[in-house]
Amino acid sequence: MQWSPRVGETVAAAAVGVALALAAALVDPVGRVLVGAAALVLLALAARDLLTRPRLRAGAHGVTVRALGGTTTIPWAVLQVRVRVTRRLGVRGRTLELEDRSDDAVLVVLGRRDLGEEPQTVADALTGEGTRTAPPTG
Repeated sequence: MQWSPRVGETVAAAAVGVALALAAALVDPVGRVLVGAAALVLLALAARDLLTRPRLRAGAHGVTVRALGGTTTIPWAVLQVRVRVTRRLGVRGRTLELEDRSDDAVLVVLGRRDLGEEPQTVADALTGEGTRTAPPTG
């Protein structure tokens, strides 16, 4: 099983980024800076989406998360999966938290955009996959 940002969202971000980059030439100097910065952000987001596909992969040995800094693999035996619900400015957000119980330094937080799906759906799939592939304890 694997999860990645939706292709349509990545293509849309790249297309709007290119359009903003072209539009930057048509605005005043202050607008050029603002529109150019927005174009750079969108193009960087699209590039990150392309370079880190698939973002999350579940396999026989555990889960692997790809990021620009490299990959992180957490074995099933030490994986803790949580969905955190936060509320900020009246908007509820859900994130998937993957924690390595043997290493306090490993906590991976992924949102719906990173996964291309609701975090709760991914958490349910990972929980089910982990119980099927984890070696018996004891």
